[in-house]
Amino acid sequence: MKFGDWFSGVCFNMVHRHNLVYNTCWEDPRLDRIALNLGPDDSVLVITSAGCNALDYALLGPREIHAVDMNPRQNALLELKLAGIRQLDFDTFFALFGEGRLRSVRTLYLDKLRPALSPWARGYWDRHVKFFAGTGKRKSFYYFGTAGILAWMVKFYIDRVAKVRDVIDALLDAPTVEAQCKIYADNRLSEVFWTRFIRWTMDRDATLSLLGVPRPQRLQLERTYLGGIAKFIEDRVESVFTKLPLADNYFWRVYLNGSYTPTCCPEYLKPENFRKLKDGLADRVRPHTRSILHFLEQHPGKLTRLVLLDHMDWLSVAHIELLRKQWQAILDKLAPQARILYRSGGLRVDYVDPLEVTVQGRPRKLGEILTYNHALAQELPPRDRVHTYGSFYIADVSVN
Repeated sequence: MKFGDWFSGVCFNMVHRHNLVYNTCWEDPRLDRIALNLGPDDSVLVITSAGCNALDYALLGPREIHAVDMNPRQNALLELKLAGIRQLDFDTFFALFGEGRLRSVRTLYLDKLRPALSPWARGYWDRHVKFFAGTGKRKSFYYFGTAGILAWMVKFYIDRVAKVRDVIDALLDAPTVEAQCKIYADNRLSEVFWTRFIRWTMDRDATLSLLGVPRPQRLQLERTYLGGIAKFIEDRVESVFTKLPLADNYFWRVYLNGSYTPTCCPEYLKPENFRKLKDGLADRVRPHTRSILHFLEQHPGKLTRLVLLDHMDWLSVAHIELLRKQWQAILDKLAPQARILYRSGGLRVDYVDPLEVTVQGRPRKLGEILTYNHALAQELPPRDRVHTYGSFYIADVSVN
């Protein structure tokens, strides 16, 4: 192993083994809703991340949603949201997870939320519920966690270095994409943002680790995107600002401003959906702190929908045998006509289809039993409000 790969791996593991990484999900569930086509009989596995999308899927009424994550802090965050849905009124819940701050949070936590948490989650939030207190330099929960730290650094740059806060606010409030383009061009935001130092910073493995981007994912983009990952990020951010409507883009709003608004927020933060979750839909979401492989090996039932995010990029270089075992476990637990979604940082994935698995006692290449919906997978990403992934895959699987 090269020293650079080793050192990058050490940094990445230090970040992910000791920190909350994602304080909000960074995948657009609007795409997933179309691609998954969830129904009342579906049993879903999704990687937890910040739990936002598990709650989004619950609003569609599938039978059960298993939120699986190796990082117990991510499931502790989902547990806190589930406790809030069950124990709080909407206005208080929105203050916590919509505005990201509540001065009386510790009292509220001790009285209403803590008793509803698992022992591990209690221990974590006993120490870290102050993230919601709204005090200190980072006055929003959405500026905590490693991704939140990077978002806070971007906010600092906007407010104190580039001094373009008024321009950013105007962009977020622009009524049309045409108005966004004019604001972006008139204020020369491309020159303001993409300085040599910013490009250098975005090209560092240490920076990308804060966002949950491992070196193998970076290397995929380096191989397939002219200009590498820094140019990829630059192009994608400019697309968000100049080609997609920002009026309902809660992903970028929360990091640029530190909070959602009542009209620009995830579905679980809307009053009518909060009531649906409180009335029972939230009970269908079940957190599990373990690897996908271990969950599948122990899960007694069959799954109809899997949302694997981009985690296979993490395994694609040094852990390819583990990835093969995971796919074998997936196939062993799938119901007939199951569907799998996954994303990649790279523009194309070439490590999945060659994997050899056993189906009905016969060795098969994975690409022989996955049927990809390429048309829909190409149609959806241009609408993606996050716009940071290189590729998107929708695969139907028949294990019969």
